[in-house]
Amino acid sequence: MSNASPSASGKPGRQQVFIIIVLLVVGAIVGAMILRSGPTKPAGGDSHGHEESAKAGDDGHGHAEEAGAHAEEAAPKGPHGGQLFTEGDFALELLLAEEGGEPRFKAWLVDKAQPMPLAGTAVALTLTRPNGDEQEIVLRPVNGVLTSAQTVAEPHIFEASVAVQTPKESYLFSFSQQEGKVAMTDAQIQAASITLDTSVPATIRSALQFPGEIKFNEDRTAHIVPRVLGVVESVSANLGQQVKKGQVLAVISSAAVSETRSELQAAQRRRELAQTTYEREQSLWQQKISPEQDVLQARQALREAEITVANATQKLQTLGASTHSGALGRLELRAPFDGMVVEKHIALGEAVKEDASVFTLSDLSSVWAELSVAARDLQQVRVGERVVVRAGASDAVANGTVSYVGSLIGEQTRTAPARVVLPNPQGAWRPGLFVTVEVLAAEKASAVTVAAAALQTLDDQPVVFLKVPGGFVPQPVQTGRSDGKRVEIVRGLKPGASVAAAGSFVVKSEQGKSSATHTH
Repeated sequence: MSNASPSASGKPGRQQVFIIIVLLVVGAIVGAMILRSGPTKPAGGDSHGHEESAKAGDDGHGHAEEAGAHAEEAAPKGPHGGQLFTEGDFALELLLAEEGGEPRFKAWLVDKAQPMPLAGTAVALTLTRPNGDEQEIVLRPVNGVLTSAQTVAEPHIFEASVAVQTPKESYLFSFSQQEGKVAMTDAQIQAASITLDTSVPATIRSALQFPGEIKFNEDRTAHIVPRVLGVVESVSANLGQQVKKGQVLAVISSAAVSETRSELQAAQRRRELAQTTYEREQSLWQQKISPEQDVLQARQALREAEITVANATQKLQTLGASTHSGALGRLELRAPFDGMVVEKHIALGEAVKEDASVFTLSDLSSVWAELSVAARDLQQVRVGERVVVRAGASDAVANGTVSYVGSLIGEQTRTAPARVVLPNPQGAWRPGLFVTVEVLAAEKASAVTVAAAALQTLDDQPVVFLKVPGGFVPQPVQTGRSDGKRVEIVRGLKPGASVAAAGSFVVKSEQGKSSATHTH
């Protein structure tokens, strides 16, 4: 017998068996990892999902694949300048285009690098705004291009999901639009002194606000005129001087006054003579010396003399002259009431006409706040309504009531005049001062209100700047009542939203800088 070696017998050695076992184990592990990882997903847009059904010709076992989310730093652009989303051989180009001032979505579908026919395809978007509002948008063929029937309101800040249905496949994509967002860190917000306010329910006593102006109280304002031709002899009142009722403002020498006063004095002398004659004739008649006819004639002459005196006295009073004066032509211009000289158009030695307004005197202890009321607001602005008047150039505030509302609408302004009488004991309300007149109405509970400082205007539309992570976004709103401190939000904002309040104009200015480069 002979002994054979292991190699000669053809059986593997221990070392070879060990190597084979290791290779089998490694292969099993790699295969398991490949099976668990699933199929490789194609590159797409910002982020998208895809739902795929079994195609015709398969083994009949349909399956659905749930696509994951993809994030890229910059979304690829399509040939039309729109955002490009891809899934395998399928591509969607989506563009927010502004035509005729109306932003609308447009879409182009491509399969295997060839434009897809629009028949049997459907594209729909769901836009979710920062305030939670959602807008459903459907694209339909228009001149060979899928175009949205609905317009997309500014600002274009939203999270969007896009659903695409083709005759064979369905796709789901999503993206984020941040056009117009004002990026600000918490440190920048604090440095700019921007405070935040939360939209909350509140009870608001609404107030209609009207621009107004302080005017003289015309019921306590007098324009002083000489009433006769004359020459100024002296002027004792100065502009801005406070005068008392009856105080002499100026003295004028007038020939007309001299003639009238002469007539009065002559009439007084004739009356004295007639009085003496009547008394003598009456005494003689009582003594049976003269007939009664002489007494009657003397009485008639006395009555006529008295009438002449009364007429001359009335003429002097009409001219504003006193009946007793040392100089016949002296005319004293006196203050008709306590007040201030607010206008002066008279100088020593000046010849003045009878209708010249030489002084304007006004009692400033009360003034008028005049405002113009549009026709639509006349139902709320009525005589007796309570108002608050605020000065535009100071912190002065006064309460009052509407004392007058005009009955006619102006042809040019289409408004009716209204006024409020304001007490002015300290003289704080100066005529010519611009004011804001708030007409107060009944209290009303409002579901959503924000601080008045939060309201700004963009493109002639009221907005608030909604706080979002990383900054603010402009949110258009529809306002309701206001009491000067808080404003009712009828539409566009939900309770609990955080908005920029004091300092919101800083956010608006930053937003204006970014809108200078606004494109779709």
